[in-house]
Amino acid sequence: MRRPPAVARVLQRVTATSRAFDMFAPGDLVLVCVSGGPDSVCLVESLVRLRRLLRIRLAVLHLDHGLRPDSGTDAEYVRRLATRIGLPFEHVVAAGGPARGTSVEAWAREQRRTAALAVAREMAAERIATGHTLDDQAETVLMRVLSGAGAAGAAGIPPVLGPWVRPLLEVRRGETEAFCRSLGLRPRTDPTNRDPRYLRNAIRLRGLPALERATGRDVREALARTGGLLREDDEELSRQAAEAFDELARVGAGPVVSGVDLRAGALAALPLAISGRVILRAAFSLGSGLTHADVEAVLDLAAGRPGRRRSLSGGLRAERGRSYVHLARPSPER
Repeated sequence: MRRPPAVARVLQRVTATSRAFDMFAPGDLVLVCVSGGPDSVCLVESLVRLRRLLRIRLAVLHLDHGLRPDSGTDAEYVRRLATRIGLPFEHVVAAGGPARGTSVEAWAREQRRTAALAVAREMAAERIATGHTLDDQAETVLMRVLSGAGAAGAAGIPPVLGPWVRPLLEVRRGETEAFCRSLGLRPRTDPTNRDPRYLRNAIRLRGLPALERATGRDVREALARTGGLLREDDEELSRQAAEAFDELARVGAGPVVSGVDLRAGALAALPLAISGRVILRAAFSLGSGLTHADVEAVLDLAAGRPGRRRSLSGGLRAERGRSYVHLARPSPER
């Protein structure tokens, strides 16, 4: 049977994206995260139609955040969808809710990540697929730029990261909606997606349309393309930083890394784009992240005289020795 053009277009792009980024290996079990909205419904329906071509197996996961009184109806919709297309279905209900003062978006994102990883581990799934689209990519790039992120942040959503894959990343949101209409599907609508108090919604509903009105052009494709170019740059800089880290870092021995020594002169001589990544890599090995101000503080120590110390984010401390900058997490007694 000939497929409707809207369906054929999405399937072609999903196939191309999956192959371009080596998203799947033959025989992979793919856990598909399905909220019930147009993007995730399009994702699972696309993968069902492509599973023989891609040689993958599929299962469906739905996380109920419990943030709306009627959220259980979304779970029931996804359960019926999974039953109709003959896929295993897993339903997880989030425990508790966001603490006072906590970002609801960040809390929900962490709940989804934790639930998906746990279910994937239980099912021995090799991949976790999410329904992020080109529009999501454009919104993310703009959000990161507005927050002052560097190339790594402004690169946006990676197509592949560990077990996570995003087969719809080159598909527009309007195309996922057209896909669903062509197949007579009726995805769920989450009213919180229309609430501009959330940053992503404000950018989606107000920011991007205002930019398009001001410029008279579609800026989403350009933003997504910019994210891809920045990702290529970041990958190369990260590769160089890894080589530099191996040359100038001395990592404390033991099952848990207690400290990292960085040769001060060599660190200070590196280009800033590399030295900053070396410092972040050292902090990551200690289980912490650092701010831009933290990185500048460590570089200041590397260029200065011995004996100075600085307290950093995540409970880390940096101290300038005679030849090294020592990063460590101080013991409780110190």
